[in-house]
Amino acid sequence: MSETIDNKKKVYFVTGGGTGGHIYPAVAVGNALQKEPDTEKVFYVGNPDNLEKKIADEKVFDFLPVSITGMPRTISLDFVKWAIKLVLSTAKSVYYIFKYSPSLIFGTGGYVSAPMLFAGILTRTPVVIHECDAIPGKVTKLIAPYASSVSVAFESAKENIKSDKIYYNGNPVREEFSTVDRFKARQKWNLKDKLTIMVMGGSQGAKKINTVLINSIKNLFKKYDIQIIHQTGLKNYDETIKELKKIYPEYTENSQYVIRPYFKKMYLPMIASDIAVSRAGSLSISEICVSGLASILIPYPYAAADHQRKNAREMEELGASLYLDDSECTVESFTEKLEELINNTQKMIELQNNAKALVKTNATKNIIEQIKAVLANT
Repeated sequence: MSETIDNKKKVYFVTGGGTGGHIYPAVAVGNALQKEPDTEKVFYVGNPDNLEKKIADEKVFDFLPVSITGMPRTISLDFVKWAIKLVLSTAKSVYYIFKYSPSLIFGTGGYVSAPMLFAGILTRTPVVIHECDAIPGKVTKLIAPYASSVSVAFESAKENIKSDKIYYNGNPVREEFSTVDRFKARQKWNLKDKLTIMVMGGSQGAKKINTVLINSIKNLFKKYDIQIIHQTGLKNYDETIKELKKIYPEYTENSQYVIRPYFKKMYLPMIASDIAVSRAGSLSISEICVSGLASILIPYPYAAADHQRKNAREMEELGASLYLDDSECTVESFTEKLEELINNTQKMIELQNNAKALVKTNATKNIIEQIKAVLANT
């Protein structure tokens, strides 16, 4: 343990990655831990080839790489290779633990967090995990019985987790969402103060949503006095632009249509909007709620354990969103759902208010308190 730092100060490992839904809650908690007076250092553990590396660098976390990918769904040679990679990544994580002696490991689930969380259990290092979705993932289910404490974003997730130390906190949301109002956010994009729709597919983008929007957009602008902010996803941007040029070549002249592959400061376009059309990842839902948006959720049909459908249905049942199944997402159904809100201001406001009511404003603070309680009893 040659590099162990001042014993009076605490070192933390934060882990989670692959998608924004796992990364940003981990970043929010990591940032909060950095501000604690007794914190010496916070390390971010993740896959160097994923989005978490870029975000961790931007947030000034020291990054510890583990090379792990998602588990193959069938027993095959690829599964054997993956299992070997998991063992090696777990061994590397154990090495990191002995090298830096973390006081506690915080993980947000998903395959990226698995090696470090397994290493934490093996070395008897305190582990606190946060489950972002309504249906817990495999890593959460495996780790929860051995974790010192478990946090959940959806209360319904408790039913599928084996632990007697579960706390319902909601999802930690980036603090930037509280730094600007709707009017100022619109000014940032030179948008007018009128009905604004954000269309997005999560951090990865959604080809289906992009396709339906670009086939609807010309008619929407012709029929309604609206603004549209469109995040295509990095890998879908060029193809979307190519299709736009065929269907709606005038889009470049429309100052009320903002299209980007990805928004680094995602809080600005979201706060600038009134309505969101989105996949149903937990992070997207949390940011929709904290931004006070009415939403149309189109869950990704191939999400693990179909958790996005569960997330979206729960939002619909709570009166905070409209639901549109991916298999039924056509130009006609997409337009119909949008018109349900564009033409009914009362309905839109009702969804916005119900979304705001779901916000757990102290999620990050409560998780930090949960972590501190674990350390006090260690």
